[in-house]
Amino acid sequence: MIHEFASRAELAAALADAVAAALSARLRTQDTVWLAVSGGSTPQNFFAELSRRPLDWRRVTVTPVDERWVPEEHPRSNAALIRRLLLRETAAASRFVPFYDGARTPEAGRDALEARLASLPLPLAAAVLGMGEDGHTASFFPGGDRLAAALRPPPGRLVETMRAAGAGEPRMTLTLPVLAAAGFLALHIEGEAKRQVLRRAAAPGPDEEMPVRALLRHDPHIFWSP
Repeated sequence: MIHEFASRAELAAALADAVAAALSARLRTQDTVWLAVSGGSTPQNFFAELSRRPLDWRRVTVTPVDERWVPEEHPRSNAALIRRLLLRETAAASRFVPFYDGARTPEAGRDALEARLASLPLPLAAAVLGMGEDGHTASFFPGGDRLAAALRPPPGRLVETMRAAGAGEPRMTLTLPVLAAAGFLALHIEGEAKRQVLRRAAAPGPDEEMPVRALLRHDPHIFWSP
């Protein structure tokens, strides 16, 4: 389902409303909920909107969808972006679980992260993903060394490592089944170039060429604005 908006500000407000509604609905039936969000420049307005929504944020755990394996002092850290733009206002009361823990490589840190995430309530209450112009989403990159394992992991595997030419730094990502099972699954894209990428991804073709195709088969809510 595609939700189109005339402006990025309108999109941000509508997406924040939808995520807040999903979290509130889940909080009516369980004590705590898990929200996963993507980094990058696209969600910044959305983070600002969501941070002001009146929820019982003390019962919400926030994690990245994926992370570059860098410390939070690094300018490309998703955790730093999420802390700065989302975990403020009313959302400052939430619990945040970053992926990077100082391990030398994501491979060295994967088991410890699996253990930290294992205590969080599944399925995700909401997951908001972005998309690159190369057709990647989360850290599912074309040519990724662990792409097949991230899209089709063994049962119960929550995270997978990823190295790819287009990824820059080595990464850690939630696996596709974890994301696809979210109560509210959204793909947030902006600009005409991304719309054209989405059109190509919607056409038949291998997931390895445009990994976002694997996500589209799970019918995410697509939020788009020029």
